[in-house]
Amino acid sequence: MPFTFTKTDFEGPLIVEPRRFKDDRGYFAEIYKRSEFRENGIPDTFLQDNMSVSNKYVIRGLHYQIPPMEQGKLVRVMGGKVFDVAIDIRKSSKTLGQWVGIELSAKNGKMFWIPPGFAHGFISLEDNSIVEYKTTNEYSKDHERSIIWNDADIGIIWNVERPIISQKDLEAVSLSTADLFP
Repeated sequence: MPFTFTKTDFEGPLIVEPRRFKDDRGYFAEIYKRSEFRENGIPDTFLQDNMSVSNKYVIRGLHYQIPPMEQGKLVRVMGGKVFDVAIDIRKSSKTLGQWVGIELSAKNGKMFWIPPGFAHGFISLEDNSIVEYKTTNEYSKDHERSIIWNDADIGIIWNVERPIISQKDLEAVSLSTADLFP
């Protein structure tokens, strides 16, 4: 199998590691294989691809979309390194408000599957970190939501004193007032 799928402590999010076939030229890796992703619970239809380039200590997030435009995201880093997080925002979940994080980098080649019902964010750990992600639904401004990056009820450990955050993300709401998933 060209992939390893590792469960997290939450129901849904997965760490995906493509197998790299190395030789003296470099390496080759399959990045997506419909049959294997489907077998591991990841949808086989992605409707939009996104990419961001961030300087060191930029935090983006915590973003999500509400139904009927909810999005699952398959996230990977094409250059640089980020600490990527998923926050459970499902009202009925025993892990509501808890988060899981993983370091994604061009070097380690890992991907992170974040299903609908989770908010997503990351901090860039290097200049020019390139994050690419596939989504299971298209962007919808009317369904876009954001939770504040430093919500004390969530308690994400970003390990940075002065992050760079957009005005839009600074105006995000707390988890306690956010539109949550059923």
